[in-house]
Amino acid sequence: MRFSSLVDRLDAPGGAAWHIHHEARLAAARGEDVILLSVGDPDFDTPAPIVESAVAALRAGDTHYTPIPGRHALRDAVAGLQRRRAGVPTTAENVMIVAGAQNGLFSTALCLLDPGDEVLVMEPIYATYEATLAAAGARVVRVAASPDDGFRPAVAALAGAVTPRTRAILLANPNNPSGVVMTEAEMAAVADVALRHDLWVVADEVYESLVFAGTHRPFRALPGMADRSVTIGSLSKSHAMTGWRIGWAIGPEALIAHMDRLGLNMIYGLPGFVQAAALTAVALYDETAEAMRDAYRARVAVAAEGLAGLPGLAMLRPASGMFALLDVRGTGLTSTDFAWGLFRAEGVSLVDAAAFGPATAGFVRIALAAPEARLAEAFRRIAAYAGRLAG
Repeated sequence: MRFSSLVDRLDAPGGAAWHIHHEARLAAARGEDVILLSVGDPDFDTPAPIVESAVAALRAGDTHYTPIPGRHALRDAVAGLQRRRAGVPTTAENVMIVAGAQNGLFSTALCLLDPGDEVLVMEPIYATYEATLAAAGARVVRVAASPDDGFRPAVAALAGAVTPRTRAILLANPNNPSGVVMTEAEMAAVADVALRHDLWVVADEVYESLVFAGTHRPFRALPGMADRSVTIGSLSKSHAMTGWRIGWAIGPEALIAHMDRLGLNMIYGLPGFVQAAALTAVALYDETAEAMRDAYRARVAVAAEGLAGLPGLAMLRPASGMFALLDVRGTGLTSTDFAWGLFRAEGVSLVDAAAFGPATAGFVRIALAAPEARLAEAFRRIAAYAGRLAG
């Protein structure tokens, strides 16, 4: 039987990198001593007050249809969080509650892009971006980054990548997988290109609360950007809520109205008890995110210590988030071969960072999603493997 061309466009080139995670999960299910550091799923439990809000809502019978763009109280709370952080007028009408950041990005792409449009994306790029944009018929134009300067966004090359087909710029700030946080000057350079060429800017800011030093500035806060930008946010990493599947998109009212109609034909609203939990999470946003941020900052320190001085390896220290990139080019192996060789020899699963684009080929991504003692054991195993490779 024939399928639509969409299924081919959804076949992202980086998808194969997650096969190692599936193999690691199967090995763990067999009882093997495996350390899974291959996916960004926090090992923390969702904080109890958030869980209890969902339980109470369920017991109260909150199992019926909800407004498609999300309940007003939650939209208003997210708008308030954005007003406080960005300092720009934001109301509930600027907010669409979505089933996680990925759903928000997918919905944004379908509402902004036409077949043949081009989207500038600064490397490294998250593995689902290309297929998500392709679903709308658009094409990713990569703006290359270099490991030589720590994968800083190549904003100077951005304007030169614009063509008559360019419709938008998509950026992740902070970045996954690099953990790089954009400077004010870098953000201003992106905004300048967007204004000069009448482009949308889609800002994936899922890790905004996990910046280790200083504060994160939302892209909507830049002059002239509130009316031409979309902010994608989530509670998955900041509140250990990956399985709850809830996040938001913030943008101009007209865009949110279009996303509302798309939602009518897609997910038809999110569960009320999940929104009740999210409302509590937003109310506790700062204190919960601070605890997560402190934990990941400490884990980065454990990684830096455990991976220091290993033959053929060099860790790129992240400024945010829950990942660290490890340069394995000095081992003589490709990043694919290193990741699989480590897993088979030592039972540690990492992701081949080539999944995030050519710029990160030769690196593997470490998810700091385990207690510090378990991470230290993983780094001991990596050291043993690196030592054997060095001979």
